[in-house]
Amino acid sequence: MKKILVTGGAGFLGSHLCERLLARGDDVVCVDNFFTGQRKNVAHLMSNPYFEVMRHDITFPLYVEVDEIYNLACPASPVHYQFDPVQTTKTSVIGAINMLGLARRTKAKILQASTSEIYGDPEVHPQTEDYWGRVNVQGPRACYDEGKRCAETLFFDYNRQHNLRIKVMRIFNTYGPRMHPNDGRVVSNFIVQALRGEPITLYGTGDQTRSFCYVDDLIDGMIKLMDSPDDITGPINIGNPVEFTMKELAEKIIRLTGAGSELVHKPLPQDDPRQRQPNISLAREKLGWQPNVKLDEGLERTIAYFKSELNL
Repeated sequence: MKKILVTGGAGFLGSHLCERLLARGDDVVCVDNFFTGQRKNVAHLMSNPYFEVMRHDITFPLYVEVDEIYNLACPASPVHYQFDPVQTTKTSVIGAINMLGLARRTKAKILQASTSEIYGDPEVHPQTEDYWGRVNVQGPRACYDEGKRCAETLFFDYNRQHNLRIKVMRIFNTYGPRMHPNDGRVVSNFIVQALRGEPITLYGTGDQTRSFCYVDDLIDGMIKLMDSPDDITGPINIGNPVEFTMKELAEKIIRLTGAGSELVHKPLPQDDPRQRQPNISLAREKLGWQPNVKLDEGLERTIAYFKSELNL
């Protein structure tokens, strides 16, 4: 049994990770400041004697004894990370410093949940891990993009300077149960609008693309990376390489919900990427990982979750 710390453990991804680690017999410490995480996401785990929750902000030091650290703490949707951009940057940068310090002290292996947002509005398509990105450092998204880029720098410097065992994964758009209904992300937005019979909001022409990975597949990739040999540090893209336009996604959700929603167009937000698609050759080669859940199947499960959440 390993003692594992999951920061952001009550969030969308963190709660699924805690659940999976407990199921395989690990001892899990979930840390969250509950800015975007929700207690109800982990309420069903509270009766497990090998699970504990700590209310803590990782911009402050944390003193626990652990074998592994999954650093997931940081608001991940534009609505949330732009609410307090200074705190978002602090969470990524100071939070990384604190967790790396903890890993160094305890000799723990540590994984950083990085993001496809470090590629910005990319000029290379699909995005490979050796692409350096195209980010507007003065834009409203930069607090998240640049914070995550700096966190990656810190991870690789700790690896070089202190021989720390690190893993860096770049997460592409992920969806599934326990998404926050008001997080502003496209899948949750479209589903909630469709279920309420409201018009579905498309920004710009709706021709911009994203690649959607179901949460179970994403967690599989995360654990495979953590459990891989120490010489596999990453960064490694984890996402679904099948690309859809926003209009195609909206039409799928209308069909699957049986909604009568019409599509309405609004101006594209500043620095919103036009294309986003992971090249996952490295994940296939190094981890033997690729996603299995098709978009329609994953959307059906997610729609069922939101129906329950919204009492529909």
